[in-house]
Amino acid sequence: MKVLVVNAGSSSIKYQVFNMEDESVLAKGLVDRVGIPGTTLEHKPIGKDEVIIKKDLPDHTAGMKLVLEVLTNSEYGVIKNMDEISAVGHRVVHGGESFAESVVIDDKVKKVIRDCFDIAPLHNPPNLMGIEACQELMPNVPHVAVFDTAFHQTMKPENYLYALPYDAYEKFKVRRYGFHGTSHFYVAHRAAEMLGKAYEDCKIITCHLGNGGSMAAIKDGQVIDTTMGFTPLEGLVMGTRSGDIDPAIVWFLMDKLGMNTSEANNYFNKKSGMLGLSGVSNDLRDVLEAANSGNERAKIALQVYYNKVKGYIGNYIAKLNGCDCIIFTAGVGENGYDVREAICSDMDYLGIKMDVEKNKVRGKEVDVSAADSKVRIFVVPTNEELVIARDTKRLAN
Repeated sequence: MKVLVVNAGSSSIKYQVFNMEDESVLAKGLVDRVGIPGTTLEHKPIGKDEVIIKKDLPDHTAGMKLVLEVLTNSEYGVIKNMDEISAVGHRVVHGGESFAESVVIDDKVKKVIRDCFDIAPLHNPPNLMGIEACQELMPNVPHVAVFDTAFHQTMKPENYLYALPYDAYEKFKVRRYGFHGTSHFYVAHRAAEMLGKAYEDCKIITCHLGNGGSMAAIKDGQVIDTTMGFTPLEGLVMGTRSGDIDPAIVWFLMDKLGMNTSEANNYFNKKSGMLGLSGVSNDLRDVLEAANSGNERAKIALQVYYNKVKGYIGNYIAKLNGCDCIIFTAGVGENGYDVREAICSDMDYLGIKMDVEKNKVRGKEVDVSAADSKVRIFVVPTNEELVIARDTKRLAN
């Protein structure tokens, strides 16, 4: 059985083809600048040379049509024809309260995705465009939606409600949803295997640290809390997102800077975080380099970043009443060994001790705990596409 996994952004389409007999990747690729002059497709068939095609594409349907042409190309394709694709899995960011697991897409599912446009305006519209483009080109195979929010739907009201008038929740569904769910799901299950314990018996803290970042506290196989909230703006300090702030700052700066709501949204989502604090970059590698060169703002920005993660680790250990392991994943979590070291330093009172030498690895699955650490510290490269492929196979069957 072969599964096509699609992740459609506003102007991009990421894809992978899996052979689900052994879960191997046959090809992966990216169509960039869809609907914008200068569209490029980068196609990477496993075991063959990378192919780059430059061709302007007006919309996602044209983008998916080109992807299918590339996949079936006699020279650099990986399948003979589209009949080899048994199902298509789609990453969808927001499923609201409607979905606690992945689901086969029908008109009702598409309506829920559309109903979430207001609370995920940057992600759900292109996700739906990708679904409809694929359905148009592949109408006879099942299409499955895998939601970033679904994994966090086990949270209880005391952890997902905000202290607002209750009708904000009842009328507008203002609550914490959480994101990066497929990543948290994958690494938490891998960690349970590394611990040699049943997933349902573990107390786990997952740290998905990339340009966007979130953490989750998982107990007895259920998410009890997570850092991202109603939107991905809440929680950790991120590349360009502020994370947790006093909400009064929003209208204070709107008044002082004369911003409207759209401009304020851009200010806190696109101009803040590490970029705003350091004045250097949204990329943590650049901020680290600047700090090492003596840039004081970069040094302070890093400390703010580390302190926020440390604070949530303490918060979650309290809520879990202990912790079996802490997992680092995503771009920064998997590769930034200096970031992991800084976060885990001076936490031995909580039983967290890192082996600094073991920790000096990038992008590998490894236990970096010190021998006497009560809490295990794991680095686990995430694999969201594999989670989507597995769910798609299960539901298609």
